[in-house]
Amino acid sequence: MNRRKFLKKASVAGAAPLVIGGLPVQSFAMDSKLQRAAASSTNDKVIVLIQLHGGNDGLNCVIPVDRYNEYYNARPNIAIPDKGNRKYITLDSPNLTPDEKQVGLHPDMMAMKQMYDMGMAAVIQNVGYENMNGSHFRSRDIWFMGGDFDDEWPSGWIGRYLDEIYPGYPKAYPNDQMRQPLALEIGNSMSLAFHREEGIPVSIGIRNPEQFFNLIEKVDFQPPQSVADTRYGEELNWIMNLETQTDIYAGELHTAYNAGMNSSVDYPSFYPMTSSSGSRTNPLSGQLRMIARLIDGQTKLGQGKTKVYLAKIGGFDTHANQVENYDPSMGSHGAKMYHLTTAIKAFYDDLRALGHSGDVATLTFSEFGRRIYSNASYGTDHGKAGPMFVFGEGVTPGVYGTNQALQGKGNLSVELDYRDVFTALLKDWLGADYDTLDKTGFGDRIVQHGDQVHLSSDVALEQNLDVLFKGQGGLVSSVREDFINQRYRLHAAYPNPARWSTTISYRINDVLAVRMGLYNTEGKLVKMLVNEKKGPGEHQVSVAVQGLPEGIYYYRIEAGILRATKQLIVIK
Repeated sequence: MNRRKFLKKASVAGAAPLVIGGLPVQSFAMDSKLQRAAASSTNDKVIVLIQLHGGNDGLNCVIPVDRYNEYYNARPNIAIPDKGNRKYITLDSPNLTPDEKQVGLHPDMMAMKQMYDMGMAAVIQNVGYENMNGSHFRSRDIWFMGGDFDDEWPSGWIGRYLDEIYPGYPKAYPNDQMRQPLALEIGNSMSLAFHREEGIPVSIGIRNPEQFFNLIEKVDFQPPQSVADTRYGEELNWIMNLETQTDIYAGELHTAYNAGMNSSVDYPSFYPMTSSSGSRTNPLSGQLRMIARLIDGQTKLGQGKTKVYLAKIGGFDTHANQVENYDPSMGSHGAKMYHLTTAIKAFYDDLRALGHSGDVATLTFSEFGRRIYSNASYGTDHGKAGPMFVFGEGVTPGVYGTNQALQGKGNLSVELDYRDVFTALLKDWLGADYDTLDKTGFGDRIVQHGDQVHLSSDVALEQNLDVLFKGQGGLVSSVREDFINQRYRLHAAYPNPARWSTTISYRINDVLAVRMGLYNTEGKLVKMLVNEKKGPGEHQVSVAVQGLPEGIYYYRIEAGILRATKQLIVIK
């Protein structure tokens, strides 16, 4: 019996989940025969992966605006409306994004729209792999494995990456530089993503950090003084080493959790809309709140941070009742998108308040998309390509990929291989070099020119993807600032100085309540210029100043994230 078969039968059955903050967590320990000195990651960045379990319907969360008629005709019983109070959210202004990239978001994804306008979100369309598999289990394994549709690798791309960056893990760890586990999966399952060639994840379980600490203190693990010099003795010794290492990391996590804190940011608990289908309770908020606290605690301790987190939200296998039959903008899928996007926004608000928002990139993925055509049960069946969402201050915002023709097709075609997204993430966010990417299994996705590593495909989308993540250069504040200024800006009045009248223009990127006033140097309102809802785009206000005393005035606008004040001089 080889090690893998032995472990499959023996060790997994005895594993129980570690629970921190009331949530089960898998702490991954990976054995290695490499006895070289421990290496550290090239930077202090963190990845949070969020799995949309079940196969997310990308077409009802990223609506192709320029092909809306095709979209509606393919799924009239579930299509998100383009009119009314619950119409889709226009992501970007037409003059800023080409028609083929014009998309709308589900009306319950306003939190993502807000993050996009802040330059902290991107949509990657039509992601998948060649010959996508319609099985939940097989397709998840492929995404976690990092291989082709017909590969049968026993390890995952994250496990291989971490094993290369941190050689000798866990035997050489914890050490003074890295006392925390390299990867954590929240939940009871153990995904293939973190497996390496000769290791599996192990964990222990409690109900909260205090109980966990007490349990660790009480456990008196006494391994046998010796084991038989046999194959089974070797396997037993290997398992005992992993168990001991997991106990150590469990204690480190407890310390980090107690050292960390959350800010006063309120994580959403419930879906506010009345819906007869789908859970109203947010299943993601608690997971992300715990991750934020661990990141804060690990940063304060200064002993290395967990590099990869995997959180999950289920319920996306929507064969029936994806929407309410009386309103396609309502229902289980809308509730899931609300839970997802509001929890992520709260997570980044929390990280920003704690001072860590620049260190974290978040990606969502699902095993496959759904069919273009809806079924008679107000649902959708297993499909192929789907969107990925990316969040963070180090992300170049925008829409990557194009809206595909829908008429006469059953499925969206794969436009971008999922491994290109993960390769860009490792390369540009965590700073992986060519050799590391090659050993991770993504060598055929990249080429090296001198010291530079690029995605190998000449397809324009993949070349653009080379600039999606900006972890190596720190925060791309100039990129974000330019992005925001293109969408939200208060322009200088013209003419200025003004004798009789002047014109003030401004730009917004959403339907917003706009309030603009003219104030004197004492801060008193002289006249209200705008006080109403305005749509996205450029707007102008003509302001009569004849009759006002000569002097300096200020005009101030409040519209969504736009808060700006400029000076106006009135002359005689």
